[in-house]
Amino acid sequence: MKKTFKYAITIATAISMMACGGTSDSNKDGLTGSVSIDGSSTVFPISEAVNEEYSEVQPKVKVVVKSSGTGGGFRKFVNGEVDINDASRPIKEKEKSACKEHNVNYLELTIAYDGIAVVINKENDWAKTITIAELKKMWEPVAEDVVMKWSDIREGWPAENIKLYGPGTASGTFDYFTKAIVGKEQASRSDYSPNEDDNVLVNGVASDKYALGYFGLAYYEENKDKINVAGIDNGTGAVIPSLETVKSGKYAPLSRPLFIYINSKSIERPEVIDFVNFYLDMAPDLVLETGYIPLKDEEYTTEKKKFLDFCSKK
Repeated sequence: MKKTFKYAITIATAISMMACGGTSDSNKDGLTGSVSIDGSSTVFPISEAVNEEYSEVQPKVKVVVKSSGTGGGFRKFVNGEVDINDASRPIKEKEKSACKEHNVNYLELTIAYDGIAVVINKENDWAKTITIAELKKMWEPVAEDVVMKWSDIREGWPAENIKLYGPGTASGTFDYFTKAIVGKEQASRSDYSPNEDDNVLVNGVASDKYALGYFGLAYYEENKDKINVAGIDNGTGAVIPSLETVKSGKYAPLSRPLFIYINSKSIERPEVIDFVNFYLDMAPDLVLETGYIPLKDEEYTTEKKKFLDFCSKK
């Protein structure tokens, strides 16, 4: 990270720790214990950035951040294997039912906004802008074994096979993209190269002139020296994804909120409470630093109050 943020226990942290059985001066001699996080590869860089900063102020708390996709994280969350699930989409009804079945109560907190970037190879000089209809034609299930060449998408584009890269089916980004572009969640051709590691997707697109892929905007921002991004035309003209266009709402429909979910049983431990409060305190700076779009100050205040109320009811 570029800097270490000064941290002091907040009033909200102190109150919520006492409400959950902790003590307001737990930070005095340093907390111990552990916090486990899994889920979205999109949210991973934010949680990992928070972890790096938190380790400077609470070195005795072991925070482990993993990334198995939003859906994969929720499966562990439901079974009580992790304290926090990173999510690039809201929890599904079937996941809510599974939580209820396993007596897992939880809180959803919004921590940032993000755009989904559609990326192309540096040598691609024909698909600098793509319409929503063309993306649908490229990715919908009926395209499998039918829409195979760039020329199948738009007249004048090369008669060369398209190599497609995208997140796996457990990814929240996959769910969001398919719903926004195809019109139905999980509706996608299957003859593409999937991976939960966005860095693998970056390298795939970077290595093939005729490749196209999609993933969180932050990964494009980190790798713009390797790949280019396509402007997306939703009928009002092509828009390039950026912090500004996502925040303003112009980059529609491929902009979305990002979440963390906290297991109510986990907040019986003061280190989890402290970490979540630290997360919300540091989010405005760390979200921006990792390439995402922070909430407004009043929105973070609302999320902090939601967490305080959640702890108070425990």
